[in-house]
Order: sequence, then C-alpha cells, then structure tokens
Amino acid sequence: MSSNRKLMVMPGDGIGPEVMNETLRLLDWLAKYKNINFDTIERDVGGKSYDLHGTPLTDEALSDALECDAVLFGAVGGPKYDDLDFELKPERGLLTLRKELDLFANLRPAIVFPPLVEASTLKPEVVEGLDIMILRELTGGVYFAEPRGIDIMPDGSKKGYDTNLYTTPEIERIGRVAFDLAKKRNNKVTSVEKANVMLSGVLWREVITELHKKEGNNIELEHMFADNCAMQLVRAPKQFDVIVCDNLFGDMLSDCAAMLTGSLGMLPSASLGAPNKDGIRKAMYEPVHGSAPDITGKGVANPLAQILSFTMMLRYSFDYNQEADLIENAVSEALSSGARTPDLGGGSKNVSTTEMMDLVINSMNNYR
Repeated sequence: MSSNRKLMVMPGDGIGPEVMNETLRLLDWLAKYKNINFDTIERDVGGKSYDLHGTPLTDEALSDALECDAVLFGAVGGPKYDDLDFELKPERGLLTLRKELDLFANLRPAIVFPPLVEASTLKPEVVEGLDIMILRELTGGVYFAEPRGIDIMPDGSKKGYDTNLYTTPEIERIGRVAFDLAKKRNNKVTSVEKANVMLSGVLWREVITELHKKEGNNIELEHMFADNCAMQLVRAPKQFDVIVCDNLFGDMLSDCAAMLTGSLGMLPSASLGAPNKDGIRKAMYEPVHGSAPDITGKGVANPLAQILSFTMMLRYSFDYNQEADLIENAVSEALSSGARTPDLGGGSKNVSTTEMMDLVINSMNNYR
C-alpha cells in the first residue's frame, strides 16, 4: 500500500487494544469503498512498553511518531504500575508524546447523540441537542512546569509542590485556536480560570482579553471561574459553545462534560500542534476514557469514543469531512437500533465491543 498519509497506531494498555482493533476496521472499509489508504505503523506505549522495554515510551517510538502525520492512541495505565517511579509510570509515555510533538491544543467535544439523551444523569431537556467544545491547553501549566517535587523537611515531614506557569505566547496560541473554533461554530468563547485566587489566572484573563480585542471580531467572549464553570456545566450546559482553559482545569471540566453525554465511552479528543510552513499540524487522537482494567478482556468495552476519535482525525488531519460525517451518522444509527455496551445502559439490547463495531460498519455499508 502506497500513500503519503502516515498514521501511527498506539493501542496501549487495558481496553486500548480492544477498542483500537475494532476501530482499525475502518481503515479497511475506507480503502475498499473510498480508495482512501493509509500507511500505518504500530508501536507500544505505556505499561506494555514498560513491560517490554523498561520505559513507557522508547526513543524509537517517539522518533517514528515525529515522522507520522497523525497518531491514533488507545489508553494507558493500570494498577500493576501504581508503584513505579513517577517517570516510569505509563501515563508519562502519553505526556511525553504530547510535549515532544508540541500538541498544545486539546479538543474535547461533548455531544449528546439523540438516542443517548436518556443515558445522561441529567434531565432530557437539559442535555438534548448538547454540542459543546472544551479546548484544553495541553503542554503547559501544572503538569509540566518547574519547580516540582517532594522534599523532606528538617523535622522529617515532607512537602509536595507543583508549579502552575503560563507565558503570554502559550496563552495567545491556545486563545487563537479557541476563536478559530468559535468562528466555525456559534461565535462564543468562555475563557475559564481562577483569576480570583491565582496569579496565573490573572495573566490568562489579561492575555485572552487583549487577544479578543485584536483578533476576536464578532465573537462573544465571557470569563468564568473554573468552579462556577463546573457548576454551570451540570446546571445549564447548553449556554456554552467553546470553553477554553488551562491544562488542569481542562482535564477536570472535560471529564465533567463527558458525563453529560452519558458515558466517558462516548468522548473522543484531538490534540493539535502549531501549523508548519505548509499549514500541516502534528496531531494525536485518543478517547477520553482510560484503560479500564476492570473490564479488560471481557469484550464489553465501548469502542465509540475511539471510533469518534478516528473521525476527528479524518477531519482535522486529512480533510475527509464527508467520510467523517458518514461514520458519525453510522454511530448514531447503531445507537438508534437500541444497541448499548454496558457502560451506556438502557437500550433494547446489550452488545459486545465487536458487535457494536459490526453495527457501525453495517450502517456505513448502506451509504457506500
């Protein structure tokens, strides 16, 4: 197979390989019916990489990722790795990929598919028609900034500390992505921080405000404290369009938004870098859910977040919008049939990971 589209596949740990294997069936379908081909390379990451190579991400895997147009990622982690040194934990492989690829913009849509309105814990009228985008800054802030550590005090006790640090350029570039997204959606951006108690939040608000004056024509901008945003997400989520926030708050708020949709198993994400001279961005696509070791190997994992991450890849890295629409419509039809993996509940029939993918493929076949 010859193609300029280079895709790295990193299934990872737990249910990662299970949902990835099903999602990769889409590659065969696209090649057969749409003449869209990818050159793929698979590499270990996370716990599996540690088991085989003694590190959550090898230099070779990172080098290969840098050469690819996009990375399709599964999930990492598990209780067997809890006692590892911090830098050897599976999650460090994911964080290293984000940092080295400079994937600073994390897009996490929260969309309620009509068949899943009842799956949300909120009232149907609160979530019906919900379509919001949470934009999380991904390579700065408290997860990466120095100093950080655990020190022994003179009295023998310990202190642990992290640093939440952002620079003007870091805030500006994530702000630009937020405004660009809003222009393609409903022209509203909610910038989230804690400027009332954190100086990094004060700077965040100042920079976003100035950027909006210069580049945010016809876009409504509002500022909101992070704790209030969490409350508003479960009170009246449809007030939002694009929410932009730092690494820590984005991590929390996107998981909160996930449950508006009924399950973490429904939430995809895209992590994008800055465009190069040709306008091409490095990118990684992954489901929001974790490795779910409690259901690993049982064949009941929900593959839809991985599938929807694949459709985000088609859109943002390869401009295959029609094909992405086709797959997303097939997902909606599969859910409309009453099929549900256990995490979703409800519906008229419980299905396995493979059976859910079968339904998606069958729906796609109706539109090929």
